[in-house]
Amino acid sequence: MNESEVSSYPLTAYDFERRFDERSALLWMQEHWTKSFMFCGLYAALVFTGQHFMRERQKLNLRRPLVLWSLSLAIFSIVGAVRTGAYMLHVLTNSGFRQSVCDNTFYSAPVTKFWAYAFALSKAPELGDTLFIVLRKQRLIFLHWYHHITVLLYSWYTYKDQVAGGGWFMTMNYVVHSLMYTYYAARAASLRVPRPCAMIITFLQILQMVMGLAIQGLVYCWMHEVRCPSNEDNIMWGSLMYLSYLILFASFFYNTYLQGSPRDKGSKAE
Repeated sequence: MNESEVSSYPLTAYDFERRFDERSALLWMQEHWTKSFMFCGLYAALVFTGQHFMRERQKLNLRRPLVLWSLSLAIFSIVGAVRTGAYMLHVLTNSGFRQSVCDNTFYSAPVTKFWAYAFALSKAPELGDTLFIVLRKQRLIFLHWYHHITVLLYSWYTYKDQVAGGGWFMTMNYVVHSLMYTYYAARAASLRVPRPCAMIITFLQILQMVMGLAIQGLVYCWMHEVRCPSNEDNIMWGSLMYLSYLILFASFFYNTYLQGSPRDKGSKAE
């Protein structure tokens, strides 16, 4: 989409979306994106020292704070999914699939520019998910903290270059997180959620990783054929990230839902 198409985009932007200064946001990210490594280092240190600190102490309940935390992230993700999803649907129906992959005006379109930046920034506070696991003395699996660290690093790294494929990556993540955090909020509130809901969410996460790999491959193929702005370093790191997620989420799905006794499955899912 060119600038004239962006300006004629039919979905009305809210005032805060339209007024958002994406140029200042880009400049800030280009200058400060390396701070994501500092955040991840602090996160890892706090997580493992926190586990050591809690080893001889009673677990905390924290149910109400967890409900509020998960519910706030669910609402944020739902609104983000609606706004970015509407934009992506518009590009798909009016310009086709290839343009939806190669379009990088996602970062500057009136409706999505705020949500693109909010998505990148949100990966820092989302590290707080792990705090509840540590303080409640729940099982912390490698997939959980590895996923949090690498998503934060890659999101900031990608936003600073505003490469092709970002619209798909962010929209898919918003959609999956809207379901995931809603599920977490319901479970924290002690609501009975059918077991297949957890399986569906994990399956959607696996599907997201497959789609992420496919988008990276298409960007690589089209990078030199059409206007599909990206670079080989971003594609390499993004592909490695999505491939590792695919393996880890598929393994989690198999071990949690397909292997072992029903009691074992229930405890793993919990």
